[in-house]
Parts: sequence; C-alpha cells; structure tokens
Amino acid sequence: MKLRLFDTYTRQLRAFEPLRSDYVGMYACGPTVYDYAHIGNLRTYLFEDFLRRTLEFNGYTVKHVVNITDVGHLTSDADTGEDKMEKGARKAGKTAWEIAEMYTQAFKDDIRRLNIKEPTIWCKATDHIKEQIEFIQCIERKGFTYRTSDGIYFDTSKLNNYGYLARLDIEGLQAGARVDVGEKKSPTDFALWKFSPKDQKRQMEWESPWGIGFPGWHIECSAMSVRYLGEFFDIHCGGEDHINVHHTNEIAQTEACYGTRLANFWLHGHFLQLDAEKMSKSAGEFLRLQSLIDRGYDPLAYRFFCMSAHYRAKLNFTWEGLDSAAYSLERLRNLVYEWGEVGKPDEEWIERFRNEVNDDLNMPRAVAVTWELTKSDLSPATKKATILVFDQVLGLDLANWKPLEEAIPPEVMELVERRQRARQMRNWAEADALRTKVGELGYEIEDTPQGPKVKRKKR
Repeated sequence: MKLRLFDTYTRQLRAFEPLRSDYVGMYACGPTVYDYAHIGNLRTYLFEDFLRRTLEFNGYTVKHVVNITDVGHLTSDADTGEDKMEKGARKAGKTAWEIAEMYTQAFKDDIRRLNIKEPTIWCKATDHIKEQIEFIQCIERKGFTYRTSDGIYFDTSKLNNYGYLARLDIEGLQAGARVDVGEKKSPTDFALWKFSPKDQKRQMEWESPWGIGFPGWHIECSAMSVRYLGEFFDIHCGGEDHINVHHTNEIAQTEACYGTRLANFWLHGHFLQLDAEKMSKSAGEFLRLQSLIDRGYDPLAYRFFCMSAHYRAKLNFTWEGLDSAAYSLERLRNLVYEWGEVGKPDEEWIERFRNEVNDDLNMPRAVAVTWELTKSDLSPATKKATILVFDQVLGLDLANWKPLEEAIPPEVMELVERRQRARQMRNWAEADALRTKVGELGYEIEDTPQGPKVKRKKR
C-alpha cells in the first residue's frame, strides 16, 4: 500500500506524493518554553516522530523543522493577557531568557528519552525577528492589516476563505461574540505585532517599522516555515488544539502574502486525556515525563503506551494502561534479545507491517503485526532481523537493549554455590532440591560451560 495520510484541510485520506522528488519538507509546531512539557504535549511529538519515521521507512529524506516559541504567545487566544514567557519568568523568579533556555533544554531531554528523532532544524522565534517583520510587511503591502493602539492586526474579512481549515462559522462567531473585542474589527482578527506597554519595559521587545514591541504568536511559524521550507511545502503538523486558531491564522498569513495554504498536507494529533478530560498545564494533575520516571517507569514504556491508539483518536491515560505497556515492552525486549544472532529479514512480513503504517500511521495495527510475528514459525534469527526492521518505525531501540545485570541476593548465591558443590559430588537429588529452593525465591539457574548463570524469573 502506498502511504495515505488524513489531511485536515481537505478532511480526506489522501495518497501522499512529495512536492519534490529528493525530500519531504515537514514543519511541526514546537513548545512554548514557559514551563515543562506534560505527557499530553509529548504524545503529539511522538505522533510526529512516527510520521517522520514512516516517511523515511518509505525511502524519503525528511527535512524536519521544529520551532521554539520563546516570545509572543499570549495567555489568551483572543490576543489579550500577558505573554506566557513573561508570566513564566515571574513565576520562576528568573528572566524570560533564562526560563526559555531552561525549558528548551528540558524539552530536548524529554524527546531524547522518548527516542524521538531530533529535527533537522530547530528554530527559535527570538532568532527570527527580522524574518517576522518582513513577513508582516508583505501582508501589509497586500492590504490585509490595520493598526490599533496596541498593535498591527490581520483583517480576516479581507480573506474570502478565512477559517477553511477549521470550517469556522465566521458569521456565527461574529453574531455570538460575548467578549469585548476592543479595537479589533472582528473577533477573528489577530495580532501580527503587539506594541510594548508605554508605562513599562518588557524583557523581550524589538524595534520595528510600527514601533517597539514583539511579534504575535502565529507569525513566527509562517515566517520560519517559509524561511526553511519554502512558500508551499509538504506537511505541517501539530496538536488538534492548533486547528481553530493557530494553524488557521498561519494559513491566512501565508495566503495573504504568497497565495498558498502553506502546506500540502495538514496533520493533527488528538489529545491525551485524564479521566476523560483534556490534559493541559492548567488541569489538576500536570504529569511530566519525569513524573513517570520517578515512579520507576522506563520512558519508552510511555512511547509504547501511545502506540495503543491511533493518533487521530483520543487516548485515555491510566496507570494500569501504562503498567500494561511497560510489561509488553519488557516481553518484546526479552524475546528479541533471546533470539540471539540476526538473520535475514522476511520481506512478506515487512510488507504487512508497511501496509499498516502506510494506512495513516496505524500504529495499533503495526504493533499487532509485530506480536503476530513473534508467534510465527520463522526462525529466531529471521524474526529478530524482521522486527529490527519494524523498529525503524516503532523506535523502541530494540537492537541496543540488554537485560540489566542485577545483584543476586546473598541467600540465593549461597544456594547456588551449595548446588554446585552437590553437582560436583554427583549428589543429583540434593542439587535438584537446591534448584527448587532457588526457584521459590524467584530466580532460575542456567548451567553453561562457564558455570551456572543466575537470573530473575520472567513474570
């Protein structure tokens, strides 16, 4: 099966064809680094990693760009409230620049622990102020802007198909608006450049043709994606919460300036839920990846857990579900390790696996094929080689996993030594009895030419 992906823009499953033969351009909205990422955020980056790995599995070279939002993301999507970076800095007792660096590094640590591939390019909003100003000037020249006392705004009424990505009911939104839109002409209009307050100096502000201030949230992604991928590229992705506002406004900006919808495919991952509620940083329980590690979970158990649902389906987080994923991962790791040498992969099984991941990244079915393979009649060497091919997409790093050498309790080692002496004296009955006692303590003995090896029994 050729790769098919669900495009939010057309609301259809579409066969994927790259715009260029030599590579796929892919932009993913990165974190706003005012706080740690929670595991719901990380589910989105795992979906994007499965996407990138699937593209590479199909032979494409991927130019993967991820932004770091370190300025301009206000606490309200209505362009009100303060910048999340300034608010986060005050909460942490640090400068906005310091928390940006701290939380950027924490985010990169999280994706490394989840075995998410590093993007080809990281790009920070504060490093691309020039590009954002130039993009706003382009929109201004095309007649899509107006000025208020607090900034330069995009006039959405000038764009005939504004909101198409989200299928927004613009007339309904305008009629039902219950918030004070201030000087905005319409509730859907949004800030391109915000002016710094006259009575205070912001930590992050820049000179511009319109006055001292800072860019709006949406302009950074339009400007940086065009800077690194061009005016029309293959794939733009992010979380489903970006559809109605952020991605809708990115498209509007690029349509106004360049006449394109920015990306050929728009893909969105769905939320992780806690007790059927969307997980967010304002929710009651804010679970970081470190929270799972502190409870003794391997980070890759969470990666495995996220494969239990399709990226376009809600996934409910429970500790029982994570326990099940951790146990399944341990089983798979031990099977692959014990199969020993790597043989030649089986092409028919690889094709079965490819058909599942190519069906809009159907990871639950891909995992099911993996378990079917473990029970097949193929030789251990062939099974191992084939699963290691699967792991190019699964990303579980199975080739490098080895069981931990744990310390064997002294009482167990004493029984093993007594059994070894009984064997040397050919006292087989006592040796068998001592093996049984070792088993009752949760361990097993493997007799090798180099002597007995002791390991904990599998669950």
